Amino acid sequence: MTDDILPITLPDSWRAPLEGEVASTDMQQLRQFLRGEQAKGKRIFPQGPDWFRALELTPLKAVRVVILGQDPYHGEGQAHGLSFSVKPGVRIPPSLVNIYKELASDLGIPRASHGLLEHWARQGVLLLNAVLTVEMGMAASHQGKGWEKFTDAVIRLVNDQPHPVVFILWGAYAQKKAAFVESIDKGGRHLVLKSAHPSPLSARHGFLGSKPFSKTNDFLVAQGLAPIDWQLPESVEAR
Repeated sequence: MTDDILPITLPDSWRAPLEGEVASTDMQQLRQFLRGEQAKGKRIFPQGPDWFRALELTPLKAVRVVILGQDPYHGEGQAHGLSFSVKPGVRIPPSLVNIYKELASDLGIPRASHGLLEHWARQGVLLLNAVLTVEMGMAASHQGKGWEKFTDAVIRLVNDQPHPVVFILWGAYAQKKAAFVESIDKGGRHLVLKSAHPSPLSARHGFLGSKPFSKTNDFLVAQGLAPIDWQLPESVEAR
């Protein structure tokens, strides 16, 4: 890992507005932490080129929806830079199974045979985790190391965009992190949808039946914007 790995891998549309954040003391410390972990031989997920995959697939001005996760999957081959998403051939995680159940209930869209959500990301759905890396087998191992301030800055940039955006916040963690978003119920322009997390531990306590997908599309259409095509193609190939 080189000293300038973070700015080099930031996609063009995000690089300039995040320049100050990348140069911050917090990010310098994060860089040192990640370099140290790699020097110890620890395996970090996702792989380096995918740390900013969500930003790469969804340019800043194209963001129409934000789905906020917590940190990457920590199992072998799971994480690839998009919240809740896994590459084709990887077993669909339980939270995503419940997301698919709600999608079927809400819009009648049958469950996809894979867990790759890039089709959503390419339409303007920013699939952002609060923390962008994790040690293999160690859930939440990179929390509190600096990523949170960086992703706060990403959310603020989206919040400051002139067009309305839908923020889908599943669970208390996401709702607290994005509490500053200027929602329509606070006189702002963005729609904030809150519910329980899709985890099997909480899905039946407010996630299932919350209809986030139809509510998102209804809002976008009302704002004169195109709806999201939530149906995932069966023929897929990840990078």
